Amino acid sequence: MIERFTSSLTRRSVAVVRSLDSEMPLILLMWVAVATFACVMRIGLPDAPTNGVHWTVALPYILVVGGPVLAVMLALRLFPSGALYTQPEIRLSRYGRWAQLDCVKVRRLPKFGAAGLMALLLLGILLNVPVRTFEFLVAMPAVDQATSGALRLAVYAMTADVVITSSLYAVAFVMALRLVPWFPRFLGIVWGLDLLAQLAIGQLVSGQQIPGDVNTALSLMLEGNIQKAGIGIALWLPYLIMSDRVNLTYRNRVRI
Repeated sequence: MIERFTSSLTRRSVAVVRSLDSEMPLILLMWVAVATFACVMRIGLPDAPTNGVHWTVALPYILVVGGPVLAVMLALRLFPSGALYTQPEIRLSRYGRWAQLDCVKVRRLPKFGAAGLMALLLLGILLNVPVRTFEFLVAMPAVDQATSGALRLAVYAMTADVVITSSLYAVAFVMALRLVPWFPRFLGIVWGLDLLAQLAIGQLVSGQQIPGDVNTALSLMLEGNIQKAGIGIALWLPYLIMSDRVNLTYRNRVRI
């Protein structure tokens, strides 16, 4: 029964991963539609600027919506489906004893591919984009040139954070989906940059005269981002290092 249950979950995870790959244009279209609507609603809230929607008001939201889309499109072009990639010359993950296999031979083995728990990791990476975007829309008000300098600094800093981190997570998602060997270490770099960005923004806005409600929302957002990145590292880093599937799929090696 356990074997049948595990086999069923694996087949479902394979179907989910294939759907993510084949339906990527539809996913991007839905993202643009939903995120654009949310941004329009954010601009139209009572605390938004009342002197008309200027380009300085709309630009942060254009970047927030368009950044991950451009990142995914670029990554899909850089990492075509079915391509064979060379392994990194320097191996960072040295835990365990492994035997290196040919990059063609590993594709015939049953554990090869982004299935099982890897499918959950894929979904988690992808969900980073909408979660962080909508948290940003809730926490940060729309601003224009008439807004105080401290508030504009906070909003622009968080805009840059959302655009850059969401785009990097989107690239990591495509790398995992297309079985690029550099994916595990790239995701580790993204996690590290994510943590450093939250700490840097906290130092940047510390002591600034930011309105109380925005300052509270900003603090909660920074703490939440640090917690999400920390939980991701604690849950998934051991898996990326020790998993037989990850080592077979992304490092072309099997346990001795």
